[in-house]
Amino acid sequence: MPHHKETRRLPYSPEQMFALVADVQSYQKFLPWVTAIRVRSNSPTEMVADMIVGFKGLRESFTSRVHKEEPTRVHVDYLDGPLKHLSNDWRFRPDGEGGVLVDFEVDFAFKNKLFEMLAGQMFDKALRKMIGAFEARAEELYGLGSVPALSPSQSTIS
Repeated sequence: MPHHKETRRLPYSPEQMFALVADVQSYQKFLPWVTAIRVRSNSPTEMVADMIVGFKGLRESFTSRVHKEEPTRVHVDYLDGPLKHLSNDWRFRPDGEGGVLVDFEVDFAFKNKLFEMLAGQMFDKALRKMIGAFEARAEELYGLGSVPALSPSQSTIS
């Protein structure tokens, strides 16, 4: 069961990072392997969406409920798809210097043991690519910001 938790300091506001992460319908524009998004319902506090992910000929569809607490938190609960479970949590807090501390945690397990084994082997590389895609999207949307970004202040993968 891959699990990852880390905190990053970025040169943006909590409101900006919340808006980026909560904009699930735009994920296919910048996240690797996301080929389509279908939003079933959306309100200021909750969204239900289907995400189609493709990699090397494999395609899977996931349905998730996204809980939004603007501007401090986005939490994703898994509803349906090829996983046993998925929990994804983003928290945004001011760093006291004009930037934001982003606390990110993801924990999931596949139903299929082969997928679980493959995911475990590629998890770190795929996760780094996806985190990099969120950071690049923030720079694209908001510019470089005025606070220099720091490397992860805390990172654990298990």
